[in-house]
Amino acid sequence: MGLNITQVDAFADRPFVGNPAAVCILEQPRDEQWMHLVAREMNLSETAFLVKRDRGYDLRWFTPTVEIELCGHATLASAHVLWEDGHIDPNEPASFCTKSGVLTARKKDDWIEMNFPATPANLEPGSHEGLEAALGVRARSVGRSRFDRLVEVESEAALRSMKPDFTRLGQLDNRGIIVTSAASSPDYDYVSRFFAPAAGVDEDPVTGSAHCCLGPFWKERMGRDNLLGYQASARGGFVRTRCEGDRVFLSGQAVTVLRGELVAGLEKT
Repeated sequence: MGLNITQVDAFADRPFVGNPAAVCILEQPRDEQWMHLVAREMNLSETAFLVKRDRGYDLRWFTPTVEIELCGHATLASAHVLWEDGHIDPNEPASFCTKSGVLTARKKDDWIEMNFPATPANLEPGSHEGLEAALGVRARSVGRSRFDRLVEVESEAALRSMKPDFTRLGQLDNRGIIVTSAASSPDYDYVSRFFAPAAGVDEDPVTGSAHCCLGPFWKERMGRDNLLGYQASARGGFVRTRCEGDRVFLSGQAVTVLRGELVAGLEKT
């Protein structure tokens, strides 16, 4: 008998937008090498592996090349699958034990709200010519969070027109680069893009964990909370952010697009 794998478009209200993630619910833990191989086979920005425990689920995330410490869209996808497939009652929260601590998710009408750690950025004054050259855009400010660089640019038009040099970006000493600006549209508050070539993902479609940095940043900049961000990738997607102390509540929608069965490579490794 094979292993069921569900593909979910996260931070999406319809198929084929947002960020696709694969979700594998395992009956028992598998070794790291096997999870790397499955994630490489799926070839999505993240594949999530879950194992039931006494209270909640152990959750790990893998890109096609590396394991990562925090992922928003694959957590959103995991909660969506647990509720949709009847592993958890939709009225109950989903709880995940991860490398970034305990994360929870709750259904809020058509949206899912996740409780994540805030990762605010500390501003880095001085010249950033190498980073600007790699991105192909001038920076208003540059900061560094727990995982990423945060680059604010002048306008949404400048952000959308960027054509980064992924080889040069992949040589920087951080997981990824968040680029952001205030929105020019009244439909959302701020806009972003996220690049992580060092982790095997040149441009991520919609990055929940980046909003753990973006939420606090734009709350301070705008002097208000409960913001709506739009990640302006080719697929695009919306993320709501709400800050409480050292936590950020991220909200998004999710749609199941594919159910499959892994029938080979299931033997113990």
